[in-house]
Amino acid sequence: MSNQNHSLLFNEDGTPDLMNAAWGQICDMDKICLFLDESHKTVANIRARKAFTVALADVAHLAEADYVGIASGNKTPDKAARAGLASRKSEFVDAPVFDAFPLVMECELAEVVESLGAFVGRILNTAAEERVLAENGKVDPAKLGAFAFDQFQNGYYALGAKVGQAFHDGKKFFK
Repeated sequence: MSNQNHSLLFNEDGTPDLMNAAWGQICDMDKICLFLDESHKTVANIRARKAFTVALADVAHLAEADYVGIASGNKTPDKAARAGLASRKSEFVDAPVFDAFPLVMECELAEVVESLGAFVGRILNTAAEERVLAENGKVDPAKLGAFAFDQFQNGYYALGAKVGQAFHDGKKFFK
């Protein structure tokens, strides 16, 4: 399963571009990688703008997220507006921020790995709504309300239940 990431940037005419990127991940402390097919309008926009934002959609906006994933920006350039998603320009990169989504990473294009269709962005800023933060000021996955795409059943599944502690639970095997 993969998180429902949304790659966000501008079209040539300045209208916001938004796509549902089912395959992507954090790949370093300050980098995120999106795996995208060249046929996406978003790929041309990333290459032209050298920047993009990535937002995590929440369950409350599942229908909007699904719509921008099934509507092609090549055929429906106003799909963000049709989904009722308002945007503003990022303060850090030449890309939009959609206020409906509770978490956004603002990225400059760092590298393209052509053989993998991988677009690596250096995260310059991460912004999260206060309502999704834990007491320590970090994002709380249970409050985020994110969901993941399951390519086996074509389903979306809500995330949030903590099932273990990273870098700790496996230590028992060192004994």
